[in-house]
Amino acid sequence: MNRSLARNAARFALLPLVLALQACSQAPLATQAAQPAAAVAPATAAIQLNQVGYLPAGSKWAALPDVAADSFAVLDAATGREVWRGPLGPARRWEPAQEAVRLADFSAWRQPGRYRLQVQGLQPSAPFDIAPNAYVALNAAALKFFYLNRAGMALDTAHAGTWARPAGHPDDRVLVHASAAGPGRPEGTVISAPKGWYDAGDYNKYIVNSGITVYTLLAAYEHFPGFFKAQQLNIPESGNGLPDILNEALWNLEWMLDMQDPADGGVYHKLTDKGFDGVVMPHAARHDRYVVMKTTAATLDFAAAMAQASRVFAAFEAQRPGLSARMLAASRRAWDWARAHPNAIYRQPADIHTGGYDDAKLDDEFSWAAAELYITTRDDRFWQAMQPPAAKLEVPGWATVEALAWVSLAQHRAALTPKADRALIESRILAMASDIATRWESSPYRVGMQTQDFIWGSNAVALNQAVMLIQGYRIGGDRRMLDAAQAALDFVLGRHPTGYAMVTGFGTRSPLHPHHRPSGAMPQLPPVPGMIVGGPHPGRGDDCKAPYPSQAPAKAFLDDFCSYTTNEIAINWNAPLVYVSAALSALTPAP
Repeated sequence: MNRSLARNAARFALLPLVLALQACSQAPLATQAAQPAAAVAPATAAIQLNQVGYLPAGSKWAALPDVAADSFAVLDAATGREVWRGPLGPARRWEPAQEAVRLADFSAWRQPGRYRLQVQGLQPSAPFDIAPNAYVALNAAALKFFYLNRAGMALDTAHAGTWARPAGHPDDRVLVHASAAGPGRPEGTVISAPKGWYDAGDYNKYIVNSGITVYTLLAAYEHFPGFFKAQQLNIPESGNGLPDILNEALWNLEWMLDMQDPADGGVYHKLTDKGFDGVVMPHAARHDRYVVMKTTAATLDFAAAMAQASRVFAAFEAQRPGLSARMLAASRRAWDWARAHPNAIYRQPADIHTGGYDDAKLDDEFSWAAAELYITTRDDRFWQAMQPPAAKLEVPGWATVEALAWVSLAQHRAALTPKADRALIESRILAMASDIATRWESSPYRVGMQTQDFIWGSNAVALNQAVMLIQGYRIGGDRRMLDAAQAALDFVLGRHPTGYAMVTGFGTRSPLHPHHRPSGAMPQLPPVPGMIVGGPHPGRGDDCKAPYPSQAPAKAFLDDFCSYTTNEIAINWNAPLVYVSAALSALTPAP
């Protein structure tokens, strides 16, 4: 949906409100957030870099066209004074963008401050910060997005700022669809399954996508608890004795628990309207809601997430008595149901027209659920139940979750039973991380992304590559892996062939028209901040009438509501943004 220039001007006028919302997090703000794009940089910046900023001792790269200059300068943004100069790399063609690029490596410049890059013949770059807290505000906004995307509760001004809205979708009167009917719950039975997050740009809730999303948030807490214990998001539950990341994850976990059929332990695939709602606010969407079909994939994803959550919440028994035990019991029941129904593949009923999340390959889901149950229970039968490992791990995604099993096993390898093969666990992680780091090292653009990675949600592919690189760094300490993970974050924050920082409200030029119904229904406001959009995807499946600027795989992006194939948001894309921004903040050595 194209919007007028007048609406764009109104959005720019209101962009400082992003800062006000982030200030509610009570965390230090990086100074770069939410600067009006049109006032600072041309529509497509020639010098592409991380528009949010860099950590002092982190790697720092920029990309630019093939120009005649042989060096670049780092300028103090306030005075224009040159503070550092370095050589430009040679021009090399990067196939995903179908163009030649040169690289500027300024990793050696570590002094905190606000800067620009200058190259003879080009306009100066967008401003950027070098700061120890460069990603604190970004991380808080990326995590607070989940609160702003909650179903079943009103968002008040005290917590949501200008994005306050009435409650939508209480989901206390949900119908059992014919495909989900079973003993004790025939078709038309009314059940209650409140809470949860809206999955993406739509208002439905899906177990399969919730599984990897909750996992990634809980893993962020398991791996970097100190970072999140110090964080205050200003959500309604803040101050209740749980870190806010766990408060937020629990909002969705409690919905997931209600999606399990108490009669047999199977889990419904999704809670949904029969079709997608229009571009209206949640409270204005009033169609009947249904739980649809119990599936093996949903049940195994549920089992894995609940086993993980059980061990995380075991430390908070005083705050939530009995919750950990309830989650583990639910996980075991789901595992038993999936073992008894190994081929319950999702088939979209004829009268349901919302997201499918259908997955017919389930070896990876069985492995992931078995691994999480093994870690939590220390029962060797679950180690033995893991599927034989595939020859090569795939980057995690909602349909490819085997790597999550090995990430969890690696995190807890010191506490596993003697049955576990610790050498195998470490080698699987290191092999994948090394492969991505090698691609990063040889890439003309210095990213691990290749042409085939520009699928729907390509920005999340980059971030999930970073998640795996971070595991490799945590095991082996190979600095290449940390630098390659930093490059993936740089990529989605503006060192990108489109010239966009792909997170709403951050950087000099970020998306203004994401495919996100609440944002689309409030065109007078900037979009909800902290959302990462899907990113370039040349497979055009949308209904946009406007031409895309390019069909090159790394450039096939359109900042328009109609472009759900490139500009939609999704919970499983925001979760690795939370993970990676926290991990780099926690792991990058001090100067």
